[in-house]
Amino acid sequence: MATVIVSDLDRAAIARRGHYLELFTIGWAVLEATIALVTAMKSHSVSLAGFGFDSLIEVVSGTALMWRMSHEMDHHRRHRAEHVSLRIAGVCLLVLAAYVSIEAGFNLVNHRSSETTWVGIAVTTAAVIFMPFLSRAKRQVGHALNSTAMMTDAKQTNFCMYQAMIVLFGLVLHATFGIGWADGAAALLLVPLLIRAGTLSLRGEACCTHHSHHH
Repeated sequence: MATVIVSDLDRAAIARRGHYLELFTIGWAVLEATIALVTAMKSHSVSLAGFGFDSLIEVVSGTALMWRMSHEMDHHRRHRAEHVSLRIAGVCLLVLAAYVSIEAGFNLVNHRSSETTWVGIAVTTAAVIFMPFLSRAKRQVGHALNSTAMMTDAKQTNFCMYQAMIVLFGLVLHATFGIGWADGAAALLLVPLLIRAGTLSLRGEACCTHHSHHH
């Protein structure tokens, strides 16, 4: 898709749309993080905890992107905002990947298993349903504004959906068949996704240093 020269008026309107999308993302992620983390603490589920922390990181990057959308008209500030937001998210994701691998590995080795959690199943199911729509909307805004940060955020939203699928699968296996290690296994499956999302963010930050154009 070639980059279209968007008039300033359109640009402002699209940036506003991006702003609302990020507001929605932040609201959703706060809710998701709260439910997932509280439930994870109660049921000792590492995969759910990883999912919850990832939602918290999305709150951070969503806030940063909202800040970036509000600087859409100011070229220099826009790039700085884009820079900072991608770097923060990238570092957080890599830290999370380390935390999840250590925690999940420890639980698997010590045969610590989690309890069944229907709330966890509900919140991850909701994420699997909603995330693809959100990701598509963000991609459209990212294309229109030629924003690497927005396109990266759309990819992060996709990762969030894959993560939700993995966690959900683990939770359902556990609930249905009482497989205790399903949670730890699901958590470990999350790690490559988290690393991929983190490196994507940091790489996105690198390719924004000179003005990036699509194709």
